Amino acid sequence: MGKLIYDRAGDNDKRAQCMMGAKNHCVIMPDANKERALNDLAGSAFGAAGQRCMANSVAVFIGEAKNWIPELTEKAKSLLVGPETNREADLGPVISPAAKNRIISILNTGEEQGAKMVVDGRDCVVEGYENGNFVGPTMFTDVTPDMDIYKEKIFGPALCVLEVDTLEEAIELINANPNGNGTSIFTQSGWAARTFENDIDVGQVGVDIPIPVPVAFFSFTGSRASKLGDLGPNGKQVVQFWTQTKTVTKRWFEPDHREDGKIHTTISLKHSKIGCFVNITHLSTLPLFQPSHS
Repeated sequence: MGKLIYDRAGDNDKRAQCMMGAKNHCVIMPDANKERALNDLAGSAFGAAGQRCMANSVAVFIGEAKNWIPELTEKAKSLLVGPETNREADLGPVISPAAKNRIISILNTGEEQGAKMVVDGRDCVVEGYENGNFVGPTMFTDVTPDMDIYKEKIFGPALCVLEVDTLEEAIELINANPNGNGTSIFTQSGWAARTFENDIDVGQVGVDIPIPVPVAFFSFTGSRASKLGDLGPNGKQVVQFWTQTKTVTKRWFEPDHREDGKIHTTISLKHSKIGCFVNITHLSTLPLFQPSHS
């Protein structure tokens, strides 16, 4: 849909920003602060019932960090599902019955394709809301990149867990995914963090931050299959997106200036008292993209 809208906008000579798919990965290094990393990962994956584009829906454990997976499993099981009126609830319902059915249909393929479902939230029932759109935290291990649960954007409270031996393998895995919305790494190594920042092909990177959304005065910089449009929301980029530049070129002559009678085929500032070039930007008040009624 985003590609269709972007192409339609281009056909109508309009700028467009299209935020599209995401499959965000969170890398856990063995030197990370274990408790903080696991808590933040669980919150990122399952908070808001997984219905946010910046949720980390894939965890990549490096080396001995894989020994922490059972603890992450217990944390996922401990989360409370409930309505928004329950202030103790960790996550609420998904947006609609159709969304619930879609999420469960993708989750069903996990075990069918060889993943191990260590936390199953498909039959989640909340007392008093038996017909609600609730899906509990769901977690898979033994996931491979060819599985639907890895390839599809589930947009629900689901986490895929993969294991690799090195940071280089983790970077290669993430860069092979077509999406480039966001990614995180948990580590106490400045070298590992800097290597990850430089080598990862993802638009938004968090270091010890589970949801790498920049504050509003920085631009939202998702990339690759996650975003179309060279300028993103927020920050300086959005100011450029919503403005159109007018360039005014001026030349002022001295009051007693006299021409020598020659025709000049180039513009010279030699006899000018002041020469300046001024850029003036105007806030656009026209819609950037208005679909045709035809």
